Amino acid sequence: MTETSERPLLLVVGTGMRTYREYLLRSISTQFRVHLFNGVAPEWEKEYLHGWTVLESTTDGPAMAAAAVKLNAEEPIAGVLCWDEVRIHATTFIAQALGLRNGDPDVIWSLRDKGTTRRMLDAAGVPQPRSIPVKTVDDAVAAAERLGYPAILKPRGLGASLGVIRVENEQEIRDNFAFTASAEGPEPVVFDTDEPILVEELVTGEEISVDSVIQNGVVTPLYIGRKVVGYPPYAEEIGHFVDAADPLLTDPVLGAALQDTHTALKFTDGITHSEFMLTADGPKVIEVNGRLGGDMIPYLGLLTSGIDPGIVAASAACGIKPDLTPTHKRVAAIRFFYVAEQDSTIQSLSFDETALPDSVDKAVAVAQPGAVVSPPPKGTVWGRIAFATAVGDSREECARTLDTAESALRIRLA
Repeated sequence: MTETSERPLLLVVGTGMRTYREYLLRSISTQFRVHLFNGVAPEWEKEYLHGWTVLESTTDGPAMAAAAVKLNAEEPIAGVLCWDEVRIHATTFIAQALGLRNGDPDVIWSLRDKGTTRRMLDAAGVPQPRSIPVKTVDDAVAAAERLGYPAILKPRGLGASLGVIRVENEQEIRDNFAFTASAEGPEPVVFDTDEPILVEELVTGEEISVDSVIQNGVVTPLYIGRKVVGYPPYAEEIGHFVDAADPLLTDPVLGAALQDTHTALKFTDGITHSEFMLTADGPKVIEVNGRLGGDMIPYLGLLTSGIDPGIVAASAACGIKPDLTPTHKRVAAIRFFYVAEQDSTIQSLSFDETALPDSVDKAVAVAQPGAVVSPPPKGTVWGRIAFATAVGDSREECARTLDTAESALRIRLA
């Protein structure tokens, strides 16, 4: 699809930070004409766009649907896509109004609301941790006594492990309940429930993520992310490894769990980012997100296999069968970096380019001079000051490269 008249018109809602999401828009624009719905006028995005509309809100689903209907009358829209967790539910109102794929707001809400996710998976018999929604700290104590210690406290509707903490006893629940209850994402989400916290059974093993494409109800995994979790008892994701030859991609047990999960949640078309714990009893569902993964995991998938996540997601949104043929098989990884002390003020931040090996793919300083940052628990995902990505032939090679990148990071604190 090279000529403008041959390229489908794709409506994209929001873009996110250029550092983390430009690669998606860049690749999509080569095969699709992109119209952007955004809350502000586009800047860096312009070179990838066919057109744009600035809206008062990109979280108001019905209002966006009305604007999309007007746009569709001028030029037919083939699909709608969003990779921002805060906006994926509102985006489904557009798809519903235009009769496009992934157009059921109730389905996406059942993924955003982790309490509903748990109920639906439980009804279908899909393996997962036992979970009890609660309102107060006393409710949480009672729930943990039913489930047993250690237990997990987590918010009902946040991503990126925000507010998630492991608790060993009643006192730790009472000490940390406010941490979970006060956790916030980039924009507030209102749930029609008076039980905003989940107390869950602790399941142990290796935690993975799976980005999948779903078309007409059939789930196909694209790449597996092997998580690196730090700062216990918090569940901060400090890195990921992706291997294009990961045996889990063709593992029948994980494949069946993926299919059963999406069937239970009635997700039939689009892209998802699912998380599983590989326990001694088999994979158990931690959560399912109705979008591409964050943390540059899809980018790592692109580096390792050549399968382009942006093109796959756009194709799925338009009902087009994507090309899932890998062009190569390598390993890639990302590591996030943090300051050591709470409330550190960044004076300068950079990588010594002369100290970076060729196997470093990207080395990016995220925090700006003057920023006040902290490591977890205060910083959590917002405390990341920089990251590096690496490509190699093995996980060990990538880890060594990231060690070198970390030693090349120069931080000056005010």
